Amino acid sequence: MAAGGGGLPARALGAGAGGGRPLIITEDPLLLDDLLRLCAAAGAEPHVHHAVPEQSGGGGDRSGGSDAGGRGGLGPRGEPGWESAPLVLVGDDAAGRVSGAPRRDGVFLVGRDLDDPRVWQRAVEIGAEEVLRLPDAESMLVDRIADVVEGAGRPALTVGVIGGSGGAGASTLACALALRAVRTGQRTILIDGDPLGGGMDVLLGGEGTEGLRWPDFAASRGRVGAGALEESLPELHALRVLSWDRGDRVVVPPAAMRSVVAAARRRGGVVVVDLPRRVDEAVAEVLAQLDLVLLVVPGELRSVAAAGRVAAGVRMVARDVRVVVRGRCREGLDAEAVARLLGAPLAGEVPVEVGLPGRVAEGEPPGARGPLARFCDGFWQRVLGPAQGVPA
Repeated sequence: MAAGGGGLPARALGAGAGGGRPLIITEDPLLLDDLLRLCAAAGAEPHVHHAVPEQSGGGGDRSGGSDAGGRGGLGPRGEPGWESAPLVLVGDDAAGRVSGAPRRDGVFLVGRDLDDPRVWQRAVEIGAEEVLRLPDAESMLVDRIADVVEGAGRPALTVGVIGGSGGAGASTLACALALRAVRTGQRTILIDGDPLGGGMDVLLGGEGTEGLRWPDFAASRGRVGAGALEESLPELHALRVLSWDRGDRVVVPPAAMRSVVAAARRRGGVVVVDLPRRVDEAVAEVLAQLDLVLLVVPGELRSVAAAGRVAAGVRMVARDVRVVVRGRCREGLDAEAVARLLGAPLAGEVPVEVGLPGRVAEGEPPGARGPLARFCDGFWQRVLGPAQGVPA
């Protein structure tokens, strides 16, 4: 399986932020070429040695370095030692030369012909976490290397918002949630998953702001760089927004949708996704990555009936679906009854703000103040914990 660089447009790519440089130990030129190619696909610049750096005497570092001094530290040019490198890829030809090195995490034995049972014995001797056979393990190895480059940590809390009926106010709630998450100090990305919704950048008053939109990512496959994604998006009201442009494209392939949302989650913090009411293959890719889905339902019987159909489709993929009741309930209903009819927990009630559309038209983003802001603040305090209070 060939590894790809994620399909980001050229202007979104560049020297990535954060992360360390992996260490490659091999004298096999063909294997080395493969590993260098995979590192390039992951946006990593490795150091290469023929043996444990502290013992190699500068043995042919193709990254531009020489030998690294100090078993646990960095060498004179900043090259990692055996213990300090964030990831070590040992060619099966070099296993014998590193067998005496101290045990550590993040060591992988890599080769192309691993049918020899002695390979597994050598892996045990060097304390390798896994034995990786190329080309079968290329995609997995690119992911591991990219995690090192990006300094991958805890994935983002990812919340989807979907309308149970037309005009339920899901996009407004999604915007407000993202804006209030920023107020908690969370790194936040707002993703517009509804190509027919008019554009979240428009709702935030930033349709002219420079940055990439969904059509720019339509060819993305494999792993998209999390840092490159974030830096390429328009920044509106201190949050990054992935929206649609004003062009004709209304479809992004499921593979691209999966890759882009996965990249946003790897960046950490909070990701809020505004979802369309239909559940097609691309939307299913998003739902599978969500921690929580908020189903926004006006408190009237017809809207509840429509929301039941939407909820049925969402539940086929999503793990956790909760109901947000918007506006005053009618026809003998209350918020708890709406949630019971839909068979989902109640996440809360959002009142209708009469003056909100006018304020948005004048350039004030949803959730800047008022009852909607208070609902969102309470939601994040419950979900993120009491320590994540929102400044007044």
